[in-house]
Amino acid sequence: MILSYGVADQMPNVPGFAECWGTSIVPCPYCDGFEVAGRHWGVLWTGPQSYQSVKLFQHWTDKLTVFSDGHEIPSEIQADLARRQIAVADGRIAGIAHQKGHISTVNLDSGRNIAVDVLFAQPRNKPSAGLHESLGLATADTPTGIVLKVDERRETSVPGIYAAGDLATPFLPSVTQASSQGAMAGIFAQQSMLA
Repeated sequence: MILSYGVADQMPNVPGFAECWGTSIVPCPYCDGFEVAGRHWGVLWTGPQSYQSVKLFQHWTDKLTVFSDGHEIPSEIQADLARRQIAVADGRIAGIAHQKGHISTVNLDSGRNIAVDVLFAQPRNKPSAGLHESLGLATADTPTGIVLKVDERRETSVPGIYAAGDLATPFLPSVTQASSQGAMAGIFAQQSMLA
């Protein structure tokens, strides 16, 4: 058996976020950065991986605002962001103002509203179905969400059950990677049936 039913993004309980998801709130600069290069980008801070994103994003734009959303950003990172002339907006996000999914401002609980053209965010995800639970498959809780544990052959914790794609990939989801993993899972699943 090969499982590849994907994951579901878990939208934060912020008014306007879900309505903008996939249009002007996006997860990937490689997928969506070219179209908004040079414009004002927002980055939703979720932890140290956000710092790496900010450094990467400077290759696309020099207008960046980091939204801490109530997270504490370490002082050494704040100092580096200041050195890079990247604004940090403290406070929790209270809502996203938008027109038909196109973001206009990120509204903070302080009453401050900050205009951005795009907001990069990494909401957590979880498997989009529960078959893995009924099969008793082991999972891992990663910074991006819940994924199935697999070995180098794409086999799960239960012999004869394989997984591919975002369902079993903790970082950098992509169609190309999912196709490759699906092919690997198929090959190893077929080889496991040889007597």
